[in-house]
Amino acid sequence: MANDKPAAGENAMPGFDPHLMDAYVVKDPQAMALNMARAMENLGKAASQWIAPREKGEVIDPVTEPVVELVKTMNRVAEYWMADPQRTLEAQTHLMNSLFAIWMKSMSRLSGEQAAEEPVRDKRFADADWQRNPFFDFLRQVYLVVCDWAETLVDKTEGLDDHTRHKAAFYMKQLTAALSPQNFLFTNPQTFRETVASNGANLVKGMKMLAEDIAAGKGDLRIRQTDSSKFAVGVNMALTPGKVIAQSDVCEVIQYEPTTEKVLKRPLLICPPWINKFYILDLNPQKSFIKWCVDQGHTVFVISWVNPDERHAEKDWLAYIREGVDFALDAVEKATGEREVNAIGYCVGGTLLSAAMALHAQEGNSRIASATLFTTQVDFTHAGDLKVFVDEEQVAGLEQRMRRQGYLDGSKMATAFNMLRASELIWPYFVNNYLKGHDPSAFDLLYWNSDSTRMGSANHAFYLRNCYLYNNLSQGRMQLDGRTLSLKDVKVPIYNLATREDHIAPAKSVYLGSASFGGPVTFVLSGSGHIAGVVNPPDKQKYQFWTSRKKPKDYEDWLISAEETPGSWWPHWQKWIEKLNKEKVPARKPGGDALNAIADAPGTYVMERV
Repeated sequence: MANDKPAAGENAMPGFDPHLMDAYVVKDPQAMALNMARAMENLGKAASQWIAPREKGEVIDPVTEPVVELVKTMNRVAEYWMADPQRTLEAQTHLMNSLFAIWMKSMSRLSGEQAAEEPVRDKRFADADWQRNPFFDFLRQVYLVVCDWAETLVDKTEGLDDHTRHKAAFYMKQLTAALSPQNFLFTNPQTFRETVASNGANLVKGMKMLAEDIAAGKGDLRIRQTDSSKFAVGVNMALTPGKVIAQSDVCEVIQYEPTTEKVLKRPLLICPPWINKFYILDLNPQKSFIKWCVDQGHTVFVISWVNPDERHAEKDWLAYIREGVDFALDAVEKATGEREVNAIGYCVGGTLLSAAMALHAQEGNSRIASATLFTTQVDFTHAGDLKVFVDEEQVAGLEQRMRRQGYLDGSKMATAFNMLRASELIWPYFVNNYLKGHDPSAFDLLYWNSDSTRMGSANHAFYLRNCYLYNNLSQGRMQLDGRTLSLKDVKVPIYNLATREDHIAPAKSVYLGSASFGGPVTFVLSGSGHIAGVVNPPDKQKYQFWTSRKKPKDYEDWLISAEETPGSWWPHWQKWIEKLNKEKVPARKPGGDALNAIADAPGTYVMERV
């Protein structure tokens, strides 16, 4: 009789090389057990760091709060698919057929049938064992199929209003990103191998880092994205020489030292966002937009916003205009003798600047002679995934919480921004730090990103309601200082910059806002995203930008007509500025003869960390 058992040394599964499992077999069980005990001890410390501030009442928000909106939204999807048995059966059958196909494909591979290697389209699965090892390959395929199935369910759910559908799609992406096999110790080949190779020492360090990060977040997890010890503002960041020449309750005004003998007669005033800090435009001398502008002959002034606390609870948008934008304009005029300025607004700083110009137009104030807007929304119709967090119920709840302490903690806003790109800004660091036990690399941009600021209660509530919730600015309904603002009153030339991959101020949204103004608008699209597309020095020769003389109604039509130019948009903007007014005067010292220096740049307000 023939022997059905494989001969000695014969592989029972021709499509599987058993040596692939060598890296996943524990070699020193005793050392592994000891390190696992140490890791659990550190995990206990992390739990204590999380529990303690809640027991003391220092953390007010219940832990379930971020989950409530997700569960409520996803229940709407589940109700639709469970309401009809036939619909439920069709959805289940579709999923089971897809999973069965993966199973059959895996069995064929184990039996020795050769399968073509798939190109890696998702960098989460770049490790060779995601395809080479049958176990991890099966997990990867199942995960991708289930993700596609779940997202399709949301897409095909009927009866949802647009906002609820948007929320459901967003939350489903958050769930699928969180449940990726990459994020778990024994379903990620890299973390599995590192745990075996180090006998669990990676987990000892990782859980220690977890406890430290919860302690740093005062009870909330603040995932470190970079080695913060390598950076210090004023030491190796924000180095462009200058002086603080004026200070109000909400801002400091910095004027930078000239580097040219002649400067443009019209000064340049930059109004950055108060979400994060101004030095994104002055990270270091090689990346600094501020330094580059100084070197091009601009007299540069920058508003450095205060990091607000309970004292600033009632400082609303009017206060930020009067004590911020207008205060800075006064300082510029005192320091230079010039009444007219070229102004720049970045992100929400540009939205505030636009509202200020509309208010100025009604007051007969013509001090801002031109405006450049970086990734700025004034029309929030297509404002992207941040709208998920803004509806009447959520805003009312947020206002109630902000009233308790007078501000929104910066970590809450930082988490919201990180959730927009969770697969890039949350989970890779979770895996790297806590599962692998690796220190994050030093990266100046991520240091800046972690240097979050609080949002004053009145200011943030006004922004959410008037912009994201009701879109009042673009619709001519925003009320400030007893006046109803209209952007059509803004007649000055505007350079409106969007970035193609922006997830905070989508290019389509920025383009739509161009039509809101009453004067000439030059719309320019830069490659890359919200930060890298703006902070793109010419000598790096990175990315590209697009321009067009045509002004169609839709962004997609503009994109078809646009001409691409390699490299940075900065020189194009400089030519635009000089075309408006290229008259030059002798270089000016900070403060001129009228204002004394209060402090060296980058000032004091920027130094406070939360």
